[in-house]
Amino acid sequence: MKKILLIVLGGLVAAGLVTFMVIRQQSGYTKVMTARLAKQDLSTIVSGTGQIKPKTYVNLGATAMGRVTHLYVKEGDKVKKGQIVATIENVQQSATVSGQEAAIAAAKTDISSYIAAEKTTEANLEHAKADLEQKTMDWGRAQALYKDGILAKQDYDAKKAAYDLAVASVAQAVAGVNQAKAQTDSARGHLRTQEATLQANKDMLDRTIAIAPFDGIVTNEPVREGETVVEGIQNTEGSTLMTLADMSVVTAEVKVDETDIVNVTLGQPADVTVDALPGKVFKGQVTLVGDQALLRSTGIATSQSTTGTEEAKDFKVVVTLDAPSKELRPGLSCTAKITTAHKNNVLSLPIQALTMHDPALDAPKSKGGVEAATVSTDPPAKPNPVQGVFVVEKDPHGRLRAKFVAVKTGITGATDIEVLSGLTAGEEVVTGPYKTLRDLKNGALLKRDKAKLIISAAGGSS
Repeated sequence: MKKILLIVLGGLVAAGLVTFMVIRQQSGYTKVMTARLAKQDLSTIVSGTGQIKPKTYVNLGATAMGRVTHLYVKEGDKVKKGQIVATIENVQQSATVSGQEAAIAAAKTDISSYIAAEKTTEANLEHAKADLEQKTMDWGRAQALYKDGILAKQDYDAKKAAYDLAVASVAQAVAGVNQAKAQTDSARGHLRTQEATLQANKDMLDRTIAIAPFDGIVTNEPVREGETVVEGIQNTEGSTLMTLADMSVVTAEVKVDETDIVNVTLGQPADVTVDALPGKVFKGQVTLVGDQALLRSTGIATSQSTTGTEEAKDFKVVVTLDAPSKELRPGLSCTAKITTAHKNNVLSLPIQALTMHDPALDAPKSKGGVEAATVSTDPPAKPNPVQGVFVVEKDPHGRLRAKFVAVKTGITGATDIEVLSGLTAGEEVVTGPYKTLRDLKNGALLKRDKAKLIISAAGGSS
């Protein structure tokens, strides 16, 4: 029994010595997560949420006051351009048009009678001219005979009177023709006035008939048959019959954060997903970028806001879908992911590997905390942090150490960022943990944390 206890005690002592040696060996090391750099395709994505909207839609408002007598369509129905979609009570307008049409018909009959009278007066004029011609010859012969003393004075006077009467008859006939033509012209003028009045009356009648201005779909119908509608300001209660949307061109109207809007430009590609259609992605491109900030709390443009409160702002961005689906409906919630930058086969590193480090903090210190080389009485310099990463390198003894390297970066992806200078493919960099990375010093001893492997940019692990 004593021998067993000694063996157990010896084992415990050996285990303790091993543990002590391991702890001693690992003292001074910092456990870190790492990743190796590689090249990949990188895209910068800006997201915005909003709703599906047709590019063209119209609120068909009431253009005449009256009772809705018939609605020929309902919400969700498809309509064709020129199709009658609703009618308003139009008894008075119809009667006015019918009365005016009858007045025009009577006026046309009057014109026909005036034209006939005009022809009669023209015939009378021709008869008077022929009679004048005959009387002119008789008067000429009478003058010659009277001069020769053959014709009696009484006959001479009779021929003279007959000639003068014929002249007067022609003048009277000419006046009659002119009067008849004037009456005809006047009647035609009255007819044109009545036709213009009829056109106005027909317009008033047409205002009681709602016609679809384009092919589309009925998205809203706030009134019912029998209700009375009135002319008024658009979108006010009782003045809108229905809303028609042209779904041939569909857009996603989203709001983008003010910090991202500077990178959004016309023509950029976008992927649009709709909450009601999971798994489907609609391709599109940016066709409008708003130039006014919208308050996030109210959606009102800052230029229209009367309050001076500082708050988060968004900008409107419209993405036009390349191939809209028939399943899309106005008002569906959607998310647009806009690609603002894209590069192929570029060197990139995980974003979490980037840190701000002041190289001045890496100056060698003596045991007393004073710089080993010289003792300066100058005030401490202001911090001058530099963007970079800690690269994992081996020292002459084969131990892993951290080396800070300044890095210039380019476009940013979802989890990675482009490296413009400072690093090469295949290098291993420290990616975390965040607290460790923030306090890490240049030249610190490192130990890879095997329990937390980080996937590299190329898809491998450290």
